[in-house]
Amino acid sequence: MEHTFVICAYRESPYIEECIRSLKQQTCPSRLLLSTATPGRHLEELCERYGIAYYVREGKASISEDWNYALSLANTPYVTLAHQDDLYEPAYTETIVHAAEQACEEGRSPLFLFTDYWELLGTGKYANRRNLKIKKFLLNPLKRKQRQDRRFWKRHVLRFGNAISCPTVTYHKRYLDEILQREQRSALFAKHFRSNLDWQTWEWLSRKEGSFVYVPKLLMAHRIHEGSETSAVICDNRRRQEDYEMFCKFWPQWIAKCITGLYSESEKDNKVTIE
Repeated sequence: MEHTFVICAYRESPYIEECIRSLKQQTCPSRLLLSTATPGRHLEELCERYGIAYYVREGKASISEDWNYALSLANTPYVTLAHQDDLYEPAYTETIVHAAEQACEEGRSPLFLFTDYWELLGTGKYANRRNLKIKKFLLNPLKRKQRQDRRFWKRHVLRFGNAISCPTVTYHKRYLDEILQREQRSALFAKHFRSNLDWQTWEWLSRKEGSFVYVPKLLMAHRIHEGSETSAVICDNRRRQEDYEMFCKFWPQWIAKCITGLYSESEKDNKVTIE
């Protein structure tokens, strides 16, 4: 197999079995693993029922350490960290692996690949909420393949906000491992951030050789609910502080402050209401 899904599980999500079923229904098979720092009988039973390898990370739960550990478990060229509340369309793996192989044949080196996505509220899937429209607009430049490996365009799609949704991302693990070893960096995700550790990672990778391969298709559904980590971070105002720090990587401080204020408005879409 060329691809692995590692399900990042935390405590007992009421949606995790739906996520597992969506991964088992892929048109192209992937290796399935589950990683957690909060083990329990519920997760063990799910893994036994669906034939999924079960791994427990020792130590306190931490998003960055959980993701780094989950990524380390995979031994295939491509790996997706599946968030426990989300759903993946049946063609996700097949489409991503094909796009990766095509990029390599064309002489490009994918750092990672990512897709468009639905927002899932209750049982409804929505593709045209305000936040998603903005992200698609920001990502438009990367629809042209010749721009996907250029530093300017990789940074351009990040300078006005995090337009790349982490659950849609598939990592080219072998290539990233080579970069980490060369840069003498121990892990892909840094511990500093709680909410923006993915955006920070994209920013770091935007300065490296390699492509951000954009597949503009709706291939997964990201669940919006009150118990999500994103909602929790927004409620305690940590998100705004991290947003400002990220914007400072692209802009002078006074501009970063202005953009942060505008960007915070987009967080209002991370609520369980349908506009």
